[in-house]
Amino acid sequence: MKIRHCLSSVFVVCFIVTAFTFVSGCSSTKGASTSEQAVNNRPVAFYHDFEDVLIPKELTIIKNRTVVVSTPGFKSGILTLKGRVESNSLFNFFSVSMEKDNWQVISRIKAPEATIMVFQKATRCAVITIREEQIYTYVEIGIAPTLTGTGRGASQNPTNDLTY
Repeated sequence: MKIRHCLSSVFVVCFIVTAFTFVSGCSSTKGASTSEQAVNNRPVAFYHDFEDVLIPKELTIIKNRTVVVSTPGFKSGILTLKGRVESNSLFNFFSVSMEKDNWQVISRIKAPEATIMVFQKATRCAVITIREEQIYTYVEIGIAPTLTGTGRGASQNPTNDLTY
């Protein structure tokens, strides 16, 4: 008899623990909208080397493939990043965020192997290349000064040409 009483007590305790776990699981699921709001209030993107080019937080910088040159009042270079993000999502992200940061769209090219986006401001241009590979998606953001003037003389001005 004592064994039956002991087994029924264990059963009751297990039932209570299971019920408590289930209820707490349901309450955390119910509170997911609150958790999602907390997550949504966190930054989903950040500015890194270029103060007007937003980077999704899912991307990490590849330091050995990044070169940024700072001069008084100007930064240019190539920022290389990788992450597990779909290329279409990155295309949409950069399309919206660059326009919000007052970049003018010059061109967008979507191909199966790569997506190239070109933007311009008064003194700079930006080229964003997105390549989706097997594990990661790679993004290169190149910022360079625009050439002053127009015509053939502008391309011969060595002070505005940066070579890396």
